Amino acid sequence: MPSAPLLDVIVFDIDDTLYSTTAFAIDARRNAIQAMITHGLDVPEDEAIRELTEVVAEFTSNYDEHLDRLLDRLGPSRWGGRNPAVLIAAGVVAYHQTKERQLRPLPDAVVLLRSLHQAHVRVGVLSAGLRVKQAEKLVRLGVLPWIDPGAIFFSDQLGVSKPNPKIYAKTCDALKVPPSRVLYVGDRPATDVTPARAAGLKTVHYRGAHGRYSDTPATPPADHEVELLTDLKPILRTVYGLPV
Repeated sequence: MPSAPLLDVIVFDIDDTLYSTTAFAIDARRNAIQAMITHGLDVPEDEAIRELTEVVAEFTSNYDEHLDRLLDRLGPSRWGGRNPAVLIAAGVVAYHQTKERQLRPLPDAVVLLRSLHQAHVRVGVLSAGLRVKQAEKLVRLGVLPWIDPGAIFFSDQLGVSKPNPKIYAKTCDALKVPPSRVLYVGDRPATDVTPARAAGLKTVHYRGAHGRYSDTPATPPADHEVELLTDLKPILRTVYGLPV
């Protein structure tokens, strides 16, 4: 173990890192479609889900009117004679009800964050996305007690987004910590590992959320690759000298 800690801050991504975004999105979108069909949308469930998946891919996940665009694609003949606002509202309510039921942190994230907090290790978050939408996730996940309130960063507040390495450099500047003393943990090699390494941070490729990028190799490789966030604990002790 190093005689003195070699890290000052551990910074986490949110999506498919602190919780399983992929699993949640599948369930929430299916529940939204089922509610819209219950309220009169005249489309087979699988067809509607395929169309909605295309809408999300084309307009990005941060877009606010996915269900509106879904109805545009399907056309008025598929609305079952209903006012489209009612169909959209039904989908939105079902989506948010799914949030209430299912938006929970991954168990290994809880264990690691608690351990870091108890060891007085500074923890932060850096996430690409809309500030309030991403902040809502942190509130719903219940992880804020374990995160330094001055170490939470969202791309639309920094003026730069992933995969631009500048987002990592700006985060380190805001933390007043050299990049070499920051460890970044994320699930996407192209946006979390490669640019963070380019900015000089230490990196972890986390695969335990089984998201879309869990089997994509990082090039160049991350400093560490783990299946569970709790697998970081011995690495943090032996490699970086942190008392976890």
